[in-house]
Amino acid sequence: MIRFILLQNRQGKTRLSKWYVPFNASEKFKIESEIHRAVVTREPRNTNFLEYRSYKIIYRRYAGMFFIFCVDMNDNELGILELIHLFVEVLDGYFGNVCELDLVFHFDKVYRILDELLLAGEVSETSTSKIIAVMRSVDKMD
Repeated sequence: MIRFILLQNRQGKTRLSKWYVPFNASEKFKIESEIHRAVVTREPRNTNFLEYRSYKIIYRRYAGMFFIFCVDMNDNELGILELIHLFVEVLDGYFGNVCELDLVFHFDKVYRILDELLLAGEVSETSTSKIIAVMRSVDKMD
């Protein structure tokens, strides 16, 4: 199960966070800071997996953004890397070459995409075209 998702830039600014388990605000801030330090200081030749407390952190860097997923220890790392890539593909398909500003100014749409992709920390939909079609139909209603 996915515990939480963070999208952070290289400076450590969290652009999106989705928590599937409860944490208080100070604990969330502490976790975000610790994970950012751990991810940014890693060599690019190292794997994109690391242990954090009793969880696994799986991340991928696209341009200046880190897509970070925290999962249970028994979850498949490569499956989560594919999920991160799928998320980025959907963002790219919807926004057309997504950038950090799209995440900042259209955060509500990014959360909606994430909600189409995941349900309560589990994968719900894996079809890029279906997710984008749902997003387009919601846009028509707005």
